[in-house]
Amino acid sequence: MSNASAARNAFAAATAEQRNRLRTLDLLLSRRSTGTLTEPAPSGTELDLILEAGLHVPDHGRLRPWRFVLIRGEARTAFGECLAEAIKARDRAAPVALLDRYRAWAVRNPLLIAVGTRIRSGHPVPEIEQVLSAGAAAMNMLNAIHLLGYAGIWVTGANAYDIRVNEALGFRAPSRLVGFLAVGTPINVPEPMLASPRPDQSAHVFEWSAPGAA
Repeated sequence: MSNASAARNAFAAATAEQRNRLRTLDLLLSRRSTGTLTEPAPSGTELDLILEAGLHVPDHGRLRPWRFVLIRGEARTAFGECLAEAIKARDRAAPVALLDRYRAWAVRNPLLIAVGTRIRSGHPVPEIEQVLSAGAAAMNMLNAIHLLGYAGIWVTGANAYDIRVNEALGFRAPSRLVGFLAVGTPINVPEPMLASPRPDQSAHVFEWSAPGAA
């Protein structure tokens, strides 16, 4: 029996409050990254809840390093041009088809959330922890997106690390992007437990014991 199946079977013996909590956990376990998106994207109160989820993550030193840049509406066309220009700057021989693909990608996603971190260099909290906090914010938002009935995917790649793209979105080194969340309504809703096989815990979880312990 899979770990997820065992969790479902726990419903039978749970109290009403426990069932509600297990139901939420079961929904989280059904989350999948989905890049085929259409309108509508979350807005208003729903978007506020998603962004609020991004602000409720581990934050060593209470640095509040997270920055979320919303790219939607007509701004998506301009952002697509920004991506195309960055690609051309990296590779002057980049084919037109590649540039057009990134222009189209920016426009076809109903909402893009650029997720980054404002790095405080020389702070006792190491830089890696400031970056990890932004990564935790991205994951919290993806979970909230899923729980509200939408879908999304976390996209990185060369454009996310390009200094021109970073600066266009307000991230000047050492501050940086950790990626983009493409958000909308899924065109094709995968069967939650059949879309892709989930890893088995036994391959990733290990019990530690002190060296020499009996």
